Amino acid sequence: MQIHSELLDDNILKVTLEGRLDVEGTQAIDLKLTTLTATSRKAVLVDLSQVDFLASIGIRTLLTCAKTTSKRGGKMLLVNPQPMVRAVLDRSGVSSLIPVYADAETALGTLDGA
Repeated sequence: MQIHSELLDDNILKVTLEGRLDVEGTQAIDLKLTTLTATSRKAVLVDLSQVDFLASIGIRTLLTCAKTTSKRGGKMLLVNPQPMVRAVLDRSGVSSLIPVYADAETALGTLDGA
């Protein structure tokens, strides 16, 4: 599991995850993702386009990071999930707690004026 981050502007951070969000993958990125989402930003976009598997421990990490982001006044958005990952997000109820968008442009459009 790999994690990359880039600032889209002063208030929006994009985090790209690559690999499997299973036990091993989550352990590999948990601390870095937690640190990245703990900043005071308007939004954190988590790009899931290169995540091909999502286990319950990965769901827990995403929910924890979204909660941390929210406590700091920001919003976490999930973007570009592969169909299987999207299905897991929907079935587990995560998509009702963390907004999920087909692409980053659509997600960014929801932040205008936010």
